[in-house]
Amino acid sequence: MQRTLYAPALLLLLACGCGDGRPTRAPVAGQVLIDGQPVPFGMVKFVQPETRAASGRLDSEGRFTLSCFEKNDGAIPGVHKVSITATEGINERTTRWHAPKKYANENTSGIEITIDGATDDLVIDLTWDGKGPFIEKQ
Repeated sequence: MQRTLYAPALLLLLACGCGDGRPTRAPVAGQVLIDGQPVPFGMVKFVQPETRAASGRLDSEGRFTLSCFEKNDGAIPGVHKVSITATEGINERTTRWHAPKKYANENTSGIEITIDGATDDLVIDLTWDGKGPFIEKQ
């Protein structure tokens, strides 16, 4: 009889613990522009101290969807430093940069974005500061 009484309580406790055990994420999608034009290649990365980063690949229109643990699951809410690595490999030793290198590091990009809920229209505006795409050979 004692076993029968404990079984429903155990099932209730197990059901309460359901979930993936990971921090809450908010779906995030948007577009990266440079001087008003889409950035057609690269990656965007949202970094938050002491939590998992979220990233997404840019398509030909500069659009992205962030993934943290699983594809398109978004970012952990909070303030994020952002990096955009906008490179296109031409061959093994040549890379075309579609945005200044300063944006490729979250500590030098100067971009901070607060995620406080789901969004699908986030726009990240970059600037060339009078320069333009360049090719780098290694």
